[in-house]
Amino acid sequence: MRCLVLGLDVGGTSSRALVADLDGRVLGTGSAAGGNPQSHPLGEAVEQVLTAARSALGGLDPAEVRRTAVGLAGVSRFADPAVAGRFDEGWRRLGLGGPVAVVGDCDVAFAAGTPAASGTVLVAGTGSIAARVEQHRVTGTAGGHGWLLGDEGSAFWLGREAVRAALRALDRAEAPGPLGRAVLDRWAPEPTDRRRALITAANAGPPIRLAELAPLVTTAAEDDPVAAEILRRAATLLAAAVADAGGDGPVVLAGGLLDGGPLDAAVRAELAERGRTDPRAAGPGAAGAAWLAARELVDDPAALHARLLP
Repeated sequence: MRCLVLGLDVGGTSSRALVADLDGRVLGTGSAAGGNPQSHPLGEAVEQVLTAARSALGGLDPAEVRRTAVGLAGVSRFADPAVAGRFDEGWRRLGLGGPVAVVGDCDVAFAAGTPAASGTVLVAGTGSIAARVEQHRVTGTAGGHGWLLGDEGSAFWLGREAVRAALRALDRAEAPGPLGRAVLDRWAPEPTDRRRALITAANAGPPIRLAELAPLVTTAAEDDPVAAEILRRAATLLAAAVADAGGDGPVVLAGGLLDGGPLDAAVRAELAERGRTDPRAAGPGAAGAAWLAARELVDDPAALHARLLP
């Protein structure tokens, strides 16, 4: 019987799975809707995760899966027997041949960027967090407090700052610059009382909806000093979070905002000024989870990492 591993990267909007063998060959991938039990009803979350896993397994025998690693935010939810029990029942239905380990999304993001046992990972997407990793486990964090208390430098934070900048221009009866115009065109297109319309639009939905405006900041930053200053502040705050998290070793950058765009470049420049000169980009989270599942089953985990996450 072959020895396979299954990695799952479970988020609020999507769930991704990857099956590989111990030579680093990817044998199947799958995806489904969000499966995090923090943001979805428990039964729905379980079914989405199982859907992604079944899709990745395809015609493979699930009994050949010797180890599974599942990465998701809010891993503490699995301390609840009802949550852990429902997922355990799902794994049994799937017919996996070995144990399932549930780890944090920062553990998976770090593993997706490096085979090193220790270092720091910075995640900037809808929210933001920096984490210190020791022996493949998060031992300390900075940020990650959610939209109300923090998430500085995140897509939510960028969107909120963009709205604030547009409102300041209106309050001062100044002509908005490129960023302000883009925000107003998106959320307050009617020419009558745009200030009130923008405030109403910003408060009409869940606060996290402000993250939709983040691309307006990164797009305008090249030509608009207001957008450029927001981006600079975001990079400074994110680099400071890395310093606050502490830890030696490599720095891994993960999340939708750190994907080679303007904020990624600004964060790298800030980190270089602080002596962290060679940050690494995280690869796919499901591959990082699969590597975590496999690393104790192989003689050379670093070589396997190079094949799974080239």
